[in-house]
This record gives sequence, C-alpha cells and structure tokens, in this order.
Amino acid sequence: MQPDSDQAISKLRGRARYKALAKAVGQAINQADPIGLFAVGCPDDEYSLEIGTIVPRVSNASSPDEVRRMVHEEFVRWFGPGTAGPEEAYEVPALQIWEAVTSYRQTGSDDSCQ
Repeated sequence: MQPDSDQAISKLRGRARYKALAKAVGQAINQADPIGLFAVGCPDDEYSLEIGTIVPRVSNASSPDEVRRMVHEEFVRWFGPGTAGPEEAYEVPALQIWEAVTSYRQTGSDDSCQ
C-alpha cells in the first residue's frame, strides 16, 4: 500500500474508534438519565449536546474518578449545580464510560481525527 493509503485507512479507523467511544458514552448517559429528562418525556437525543462535550474530555481521562468528575462538571455547566446534583450520582455512568475509554485506547493509538 502507498503511504497516503495507509494514512487514510488509519484516519478512518481512528474515526470509527472515536464514534464507538461516543456511542458508548451516549448509552451510559442515556441509561443513567442523570437529571431525569427521559422520565418527563424528553426525546431520545436530549443529552446529545452534553455527550458531545463529554467525549473529548473523557478520552484523555486517567481514572474512573476523573471520568465521574468530568461528566459531572459538564452537567453542571449545561444545567447548573442544582439540577446536575452531586458528583456521586454519576458513579455508575462514569464506570461504564471508563470501560469504554479503556477499550478505545486498546484498539489503537491514532486519535488525529477527534
């Protein structure tokens, strides 16, 4: 293969990995429904903006505790501290996201497409 082809393939793989991470983060957040939006009938994509700001941050996290802190910070930023609630409420999705982050890292190292 030519070098340009190798770079293109690597970039596509990086994008696919990043999309898989984003999907896993979305599933964890949606399943947890941390502020109860689905319970009041909000649409399935209600957390998509928050997920979009969470994924780039957690991809560089160094621990499940850091993921929990980052996710909580984003919810505080988007909804305020009263609505976001305590950081401890984000433990379950943070553990699920950490699992996805470690998988993301194990599948390759080309993060140039973020």
